[in-house]
Amino acid sequence: MTEKPRAADPGSTGSAPGGSAAAGKGAGEEPRVVIRDKRKIGKTTEQAVTDTSAADAAADAPAEGLVEEAEVVVDEIEGEAEAPVSGPPVVDAPAEPSEEAAPANAPLGAELESLRAELDERTRDVQRVSAEYANYRKRVDRDRSLVQEQAIGTVLTALLPILDDLDRAREHGDLVGPFGSVADQLTAALGKFGLTAFGEQGDPFDPTRHEAVAHQTSADVTEPTCVQVMRRGYQLGERLLRPALVAVADPE
Repeated sequence: MTEKPRAADPGSTGSAPGGSAAAGKGAGEEPRVVIRDKRKIGKTTEQAVTDTSAADAAADAPAEGLVEEAEVVVDEIEGEAEAPVSGPPVVDAPAEPSEEAAPANAPLGAELESLRAELDERTRDVQRVSAEYANYRKRVDRDRSLVQEQAIGTVLTALLPILDDLDRAREHGDLVGPFGSVADQLTAALGKFGLTAFGEQGDPFDPTRHEAVAHQTSADVTEPTCVQVMRRGYQLGERLLRPALVAVADPE
């Protein structure tokens, strides 16, 4: 390295030969500056090499520190990545359909709506047909019962004159022996079909069920009463087959 010029030491000037003369001159003149270069070529080169190595080492020192810091940061990032994640799992949201896919799905949506409308129409048709069939079955069952009742009523109406003859024979005491047994069996068989006889002496007069053929007054009754039954009436269930012929007595 180059040394900076130094000022001459006043003490040293006195010891030099001729120092007294120089001191005597220094009283009236300025001191002379002397520069001495004591560098040596060999030592200077080695010192320069040493200074270069030191500078390189100083330049490398921060780099090594940076590398260590970078390694520490990388280790921290890896530790965070390996750490278990707490909390609910993250689910990616479904991607929204793009505008380009919308026109492609438009025909499918229209076809789907058309199929749904057709399905609803067919469903309504099936429901309507099912309701009509259920009503048809009910109507057929009702008509079948009515036809059956009418057929039975027609047959029983044709047998009523025979029952009237049996009643008159019973009144005269002719239904005895085997003939009386047949009459009883016939009456029981007809009763199984729902045939019932009505009209007894002393019954209140009912114009819907009795047919009055004679009329009189009596102090023994408090309301119109059947005092004589000329022919009994018959009904099939709630259906009137024939009214009873009676004589009616009114109160006085």
